[in-house]
Amino acid sequence: MTPGRLEIFHCGGCPLSTSRMADDVRRGLSSAPKDLSPWPKYLYDGEGSHLFEEITRLPEYYQTRAEASILRRRAEEIVVRTGCRELVELGSGAAGEKTLLLLDALTAHNGGCAGYAPLDVSEDVLRKSGERLLREYPGLTVRGFVGDFEEPPERLLAEGPGAPRLVAFLGGTIGNLTPRRRRRFLGGLVRGFRRGDALLVGVDLVKDARTLEAAYNDRAGITARFNKNLLRVINDRLGGGFDPDLFEHRAPYVARDSRIEMWLLSRTAQRIPVKNLGLTISFAPGEGMRTEISTKFTSASARRMLEETGLRIAGFYTDEARLFGLLLAVQP
Repeated sequence: MTPGRLEIFHCGGCPLSTSRMADDVRRGLSSAPKDLSPWPKYLYDGEGSHLFEEITRLPEYYQTRAEASILRRRAEEIVVRTGCRELVELGSGAAGEKTLLLLDALTAHNGGCAGYAPLDVSEDVLRKSGERLLREYPGLTVRGFVGDFEEPPERLLAEGPGAPRLVAFLGGTIGNLTPRRRRRFLGGLVRGFRRGDALLVGVDLVKDARTLEAAYNDRAGITARFNKNLLRVINDRLGGGFDPDLFEHRAPYVARDSRIEMWLLSRTAQRIPVKNLGLTISFAPGEGMRTEISTKFTSASARRMLEETGLRIAGFYTDEARLFGLLLAVQP
């Protein structure tokens, strides 16, 4: 078995740079309605990532458990069907259970030697998870890429083994993008594909509003803390004067758009300075700021989303309760 190795590459620029954040937040807070949902990455600083990990373990939040249950049953089939020798994971985070299920199948199918190319905004996360994975999979080659998944870096797909690759975009994160941004993201991604490359996308499925809203308005209030943490990030990085206690978390299901929308609603009339932007933001009582969207799909709408890119659908897998889906598509 060839000994594994770890390499870290930078895709150019800093995806979480303060100047870039300032531009995004200025645009979002100057829009009507105020809207920071195009940039969900700012929810995931250290504290936000920790809170999201708590969310995934809540009884109301079914998505992570449902997706993992699919992979327990289907990971081997997915690897065999694609013939992949490398797993490319977008927004990999710390390589949790779902990643390990795919790597177990990948290394087993390839005699212990395989490649893993995670993309994440945090170099520290990539390095620590890469070192851990090399201990668990001695024949694994890890090529970590520091970058923003919304702008798929050419280098991520241009380098690596010539054999077919499986690009995984898990967790329903595709639903955080508007239809136009989804098309742009997927089109840019697929342009880097070679013949035989495959894409595995996790999609949260349309279901009754009560189940959906419970997942984003949990009784323990963890999602509310996660949402309000965005205000602390703006305060810390952009000199904001937001008081999280003066905002209320809401996450309704908007049926016409098949999506959950997370909002922070002002409890009172406020004028809030953001020093680094040179702005003072006014809120009327009850006025909201949208912070994230999470689109829900049917089997048909998920298939159309990938078929529009020219990929061929190779499989659609769901958990037993049909709460969540994994869509597999291949570059013909």
